[in-house]
Amino acid sequence: MSEKGKIPGLADPDASKLATSQEAWRVLGIMSEFVEATRSLSSTRPAVSIFGSARTSPSDPYYKLTEDIARKLSDAGFSVISGGGPGIMEAANKGAFFGKSMSVGLNIQLPKEQKANDFQDISLSFRHFFARKYMFVSLASAYVVMPGGFGTLDELLEALTLIQTGKSRKIPIILVHEPFWRGLVEWMRTTLVDEGMIAPEDVDLIKIIEKPEDIVEAIFKHYETRGFDLSPSEHEIMLNL
Repeated sequence: MSEKGKIPGLADPDASKLATSQEAWRVLGIMSEFVEATRSLSSTRPAVSIFGSARTSPSDPYYKLTEDIARKLSDAGFSVISGGGPGIMEAANKGAFFGKSMSVGLNIQLPKEQKANDFQDISLSFRHFFARKYMFVSLASAYVVMPGGFGTLDELLEALTLIQTGKSRKIPIILVHEPFWRGLVEWMRTTLVDEGMIAPEDVDLIKIIEKPEDIVEAIFKHYETRGFDLSPSEHEIMLNL
């Protein structure tokens, strides 16, 4: 029989106070990640975030294609932001590193340690996924999404959700290599739209583009009538991201 007013198995008060104290320090650590990242990346705009598999080898055609895209974006004046690790992330940083603009890596500390690639002009390390993901979104003038796994899909769907719900400004979201993405996009156009889960125009937030030069052109076309700077309304939206 438990004592009246107490829930069996509940942590004792001293342990609860310790956990609360640790949580408060954790919040301060998160704040410091935001402050450091904002300070370090203040001069990187306009920027394009590139996502894709960490498992892609340098001999893979996706790696070379990513490197070419990043180099063209860099030479066109865009900083290129990747997750800072191997695979597609490395290819993106490598292309930008040898281009005219900044190569930025937003690394994440994982239980199986992610090794930062060697092609970063600015390299930051995050403990918390959501702080890192915030920087990807807040800095990007466009997303370029290469073939990848769960992490890539997570970034893609988060960007789509933020734009769809008006929590982020509208930016180009470009998928590269149509055969890889065909099934997902077709499922969105049929199942999600047909069952009323999304509006037909939500699928139009995505563009599928194959050639590096066409990707650069599409991004410039999106901004040709307004420039890359945030409008006052967009600035307000991004402050409340």
